Amino acid sequence: MADGQVIEGVYLSTAFDLHALYGHALAPHAGTIRLRHPHEIDDPSAIRFALSWRPADDAFDPYPNLRLAHSIAAGVDSIINCPSLPKDALVARVRDPDQGDMLAGFAAWHVIWHHRNMRHHIVHEAKHEWARLIPSIMKPPRETPAGILGFGLMGRAIARAVTAMGFPVVAAARSAPRETLPGVRFESGEGAAQRVAEQAAILINVLPLTRETRGLLNLDFFNRMPEGAALIQLGRGEHLIEADLVRALDSGRIVSASLDVFDVEPLPKEHPFWADERILITPHQAGDCSPHTMAEQLSRAAQAVVAGEIPETVVDRANGY
Repeated sequence: MADGQVIEGVYLSTAFDLHALYGHALAPHAGTIRLRHPHEIDDPSAIRFALSWRPADDAFDPYPNLRLAHSIAAGVDSIINCPSLPKDALVARVRDPDQGDMLAGFAAWHVIWHHRNMRHHIVHEAKHEWARLIPSIMKPPRETPAGILGFGLMGRAIARAVTAMGFPVVAAARSAPRETLPGVRFESGEGAAQRVAEQAAILINVLPLTRETRGLLNLDFFNRMPEGAALIQLGRGEHLIEADLVRALDSGRIVSASLDVFDVEPLPKEHPFWADERILITPHQAGDCSPHTMAEQLSRAAQAVVAGEIPETVVDRANGY
């Protein structure tokens, strides 16, 4: 490609109008990359990269020279699992430290929500009732282990936030990290997630979606957890077997849950979770990436690919992260 030539890209998403969401952030990079919607592409062979989120099954088919599929966020499962994704295409994601801090604050808030039973106060506030909880039934943070499933950028940020509040953390990782954090223990290798579940009074899931993690949060998994545990589900909707969560809530094994991600999004209005007071629902907004960080990393990744280099943000397609 000639020096100074703009690298051509395409928006591929069934969920969002990506230009409406990110066009302002991409504008400063117009001298390097150009993105258009599929119907605006006059020469599909000129397309070198795609900005993607939940692409259609055949989304990549028209572009024979596409070499990069870049996510708008940290998740890449919908891209990797797209049937038309070229076998030789690189997949990259956003690595945003600010997103880690945002997610950590979100998770920490939910840890307090469950630990201190804050719903109790909201219910009684609506009734104008002064209803104090019995202090003796609340364990202090140091006696309330928090489990974290997944110990990448997000998991580490959450661990720092949660341990700072006095909660001991046990985290599941594919292999024991080189970096140690005060107050954090690790379970690694086969069965690590299950061993974390057995210890976690409050369980926080930030795993990527892979063949191994799909459906992980099921009844057998919940039955390993201590009686009266809480779940904070921030990973992927496909991790959770929804009917099994209801069974665990009904049995008392799980007493409350926070759900930010769902198998079907937006969550349908008629879904029973909306009316279940044991569940707190948020609309997949635990840790949004900065549009400007995404645009900068996309531009660098596209330049690397056309130069025959590997972008720093590329993921292992086999592992899914």
